Amino acid sequence: MKQLLERGGYHNVLFNLDQCGTGSVEINTISDIVASFTSVEIFYTFGIQTLLTFLHQTDRAALARQLAPFGVSPDDLSQLDGLMTKDAWLGAAERLVFESFRRCANYVSPFSIHNPDGWRYWLIHFANSVRARQEYNNILHQNSSAQAHFGRSGLHMLSYDPSEADSMLYVFDEAGRAEAKKQLHDDIPRLITNYGDALLVGDFYASIYNATPAHMLDINSAIIENPDLEVITEQGGGERRKANTIRTSDILRLKQQRSFFPIFFDDQSKKGKK
Repeated sequence: MKQLLERGGYHNVLFNLDQCGTGSVEINTISDIVASFTSVEIFYTFGIQTLLTFLHQTDRAALARQLAPFGVSPDDLSQLDGLMTKDAWLGAAERLVFESFRRCANYVSPFSIHNPDGWRYWLIHFANSVRARQEYNNILHQNSSAQAHFGRSGLHMLSYDPSEADSMLYVFDEAGRAEAKKQLHDDIPRLITNYGDALLVGDFYASIYNATPAHMLDINSAIIENPDLEVITEQGGGERRKANTIRTSDILRLKQQRSFFPIFFDDQSKKGKK
């Protein structure tokens, strides 16, 4: 298939790798596809619960053989040492597998097929373009309840404990969007402080879309509605007032007069550097 596409000169391609379980598509195949095309997206299903259920927790050599096809090295397995409960151990193992998938593309999103009565599957979206990831988030919200994301709904969505996943489902519905906007209100200013208080909107998007399931309009609305943020146009230096007018060439920055939370965050950062 890859050779046919290359001979045809196709640059924009989409692969749907819908496997049963975990063993039909190797991780090296995903990396090869991503590296071979200018603009590529991959939809990939992975039976994460199938894998976790049959892992050898007490046999390190057998465990290494089980996880090697997914890019997990023997050195990585040291992260499982000292975990006392089975849930903690399985949660750490799940993170190891996902971290391997994260290295396959610029943008890798872990979503779960929302099937409360069945075994848990991942639906992973791989893309090299932030715009592709942006549109995928929007589509998930248009088809809410079909997929679920484990973790926070603001930025840092991967800061989750898989053993507590059932209580941390984000299912792309209106309630989820409202919660996302609340978390984005604090998350976005904190992120901007890492860039010297200002950055291009395009660079901001590129930095967050591996870290949020939020809808693009909710992100832009959270920016416009935040009293500590402003978006300045590239031409003329005017301020954007509406979420749907924000452009990637605009500048996103913290206002000089800020409310309590960003000031407190800045003070804590300065203390940490001393």
